[in-house]
Amino acid sequence: MWLSAGAVSGLPIAGILVQRLGASRGIATGVAAVAVGLLLLAFGLGSSSWVAAAIALYIIGLGMGLWEVSMNVTGAHIASLLESDGLLPRLHAALSVGTVVGALLGALLASASVPLSGQCVAVACLLFPASILIGRTVRSVDAAKSGGGIRAPGRDLWASWRERRTLLLGLFVFGFAFTEGTANEWIAYVLVDGYGADESTGALAFAVFVTAMTIGRIAGGALIARFGRISTLRVSLAVALVGVLVVALAESTVLALAGALLWGLGAALGFPVGMSAAADDPYRAAARVSVVSSIGYAAFLGGPPLLGLLGGRISIQQAILLVCAALLISFLTTGATRRMIPVEKRN
Repeated sequence: MWLSAGAVSGLPIAGILVQRLGASRGIATGVAAVAVGLLLLAFGLGSSSWVAAAIALYIIGLGMGLWEVSMNVTGAHIASLLESDGLLPRLHAALSVGTVVGALLGALLASASVPLSGQCVAVACLLFPASILIGRTVRSVDAAKSGGGIRAPGRDLWASWRERRTLLLGLFVFGFAFTEGTANEWIAYVLVDGYGADESTGALAFAVFVTAMTIGRIAGGALIARFGRISTLRVSLAVALVGVLVVALAESTVLALAGALLWGLGAALGFPVGMSAAADDPYRAAARVSVVSSIGYAAFLGGPPLLGLLGGRISIQQAILLVCAALLISFLTTGATRRMIPVEKRN
């Protein structure tokens, strides 16, 4: 709860900070905040202080929110300079790989009886120099943005919340984020609870989903370059829909695993392409990415608990059919991802 609260409060203000300080400082500040939070969490765990642990989780979430927006703004700007819609999905593929590597490393350390507090300290010690290195690396991108007028006067975060296209992009990302977040939290449980599979098969289903998503993000750029954003995304939505339906309605574990594969492939491109579309105009990228991220992460954070409550009344296997409604939202708002020509290029 505290981690989610920090992320939710960090995402909306991140756009303002990135506009005023630059993405390099936003990244460095976000990474440093996560490191400080991890050190405080280690103290809370060691002293059994729930207050310290709660504050630590809030700081970690806050830092992750700032880090998230700053990285997406930077990645989208580089993609714009390279005129490549495939760059941001590939960067998000690295996120998927990092999630799996982190989970495996955590499991390995736990099996070696390394205390969680020690793991927090070790990661924090790695993040402090990383924040400096990443900040310096991204500084040249900030310089390019400043030359292009990234800090447009009179245009702030609150103005972006009133833009129709930005809000539609937020809804588009909301649907994909709900789809991805549901699989992250529940797909393994569906295999175990709904199909009677053992826990290793449930873990396999999650691995299949993440692997498919990673492959989809790596390969998706070429598809977007050839067929365009909208056509590629609509096919992705159809693939994700089929995957969800197979997982929810299939009668065998093998088919459910195949559904997990399709679910991952279909869900791969929505979030990164939505971020890229929000940053089409570098003058407004920071604020718009902040708005779209905030709406999208509301689905990441709120979707899984909602399905858990629904699954308490019916089976979780039936509850995941709610993802179909989320995919419909994304389908209806796909047109918002159409590339926008920045004002200065029109002139």
